[in-house]
Amino acid sequence: MKFVRYGRNGQEQPGLIDAQGRLRSLHGIVSDIDAQVFGPSGRQALRGVNAEDLPIVKGKPRLGVPFVGVSKFIAIGLNYRDHAEESHMAIPTSPIVFNKWTTCISGPNDAVLRPPGAHKLDWEVELGVVIGREARFVREADALKHVAGYCLVNDVSERAYQLEQGSQWNLGKGCDTFGPVGPWLVSRDEIADPQDIDLWLDVNDERMQTGNTRDMIFGVAYLVAYLSRYMTLLPGDLIATGTPPGVGMGRRPPRYLQPGDVVTLGSPQLGIQRQEIRAVSGTGV
Repeated sequence: MKFVRYGRNGQEQPGLIDAQGRLRSLHGIVSDIDAQVFGPSGRQALRGVNAEDLPIVKGKPRLGVPFVGVSKFIAIGLNYRDHAEESHMAIPTSPIVFNKWTTCISGPNDAVLRPPGAHKLDWEVELGVVIGREARFVREADALKHVAGYCLVNDVSERAYQLEQGSQWNLGKGCDTFGPVGPWLVSRDEIADPQDIDLWLDVNDERMQTGNTRDMIFGVAYLVAYLSRYMTLLPGDLIATGTPPGVGMGRRPPRYLQPGDVVTLGSPQLGIQRQEIRAVSGTGV
């Protein structure tokens, strides 16, 4: 299934996208798209549900983050060889792990806010992995059994914060609105191979990134197993798995996002996001 949450920020309702791309309501079947839906009770509630029998949602409501209950937003750096090379950084021999604060999470089409003092705002299209079952010390061979599904993530990054104040990846990656997620949570059964997902990103209708998850240095199953050695992964936790080449920092000369720019990113399997860049007034550091 392609799960969604729709409506005004803070008032989202659960839904799904049917085979014709129409938004349908899950109101009355599940209370929200959360850990309960990922577990046995949610599967039982959804068993036998025919999308064609669900009410069609009229109009074009805002799409929110397609699931709730994210206790951890974990990200992987430099997980595509060409991206590491364009960043002039060493090819990782083990996953580079950092945090994106959960307060950075926003809907797939909500505006991205450039904070005061920021001047090197960058884009990164990524595959997001959503945990569905608690994972602790899992084997790589069993890791995908702990995945609920997959989604699109824009790992928005302020390079000045990240790289010009020492090595501050968490600060450069976790500002408010720096984590657009969605539009859908695609259940694991609909993705035959998470290592064969196409990704792309445009800025002002100009193609910047094109990639496929087959080129990841560390694949999804490896990452879930690896992370589960160091922390318990809980249902709803989100892993952003790295970006293919083509980020603004890697261009010559570098190109960064400005207020008024529009970023569009997508995947045939995971849907499309669109964000306008807006400046936040205030005093920079």
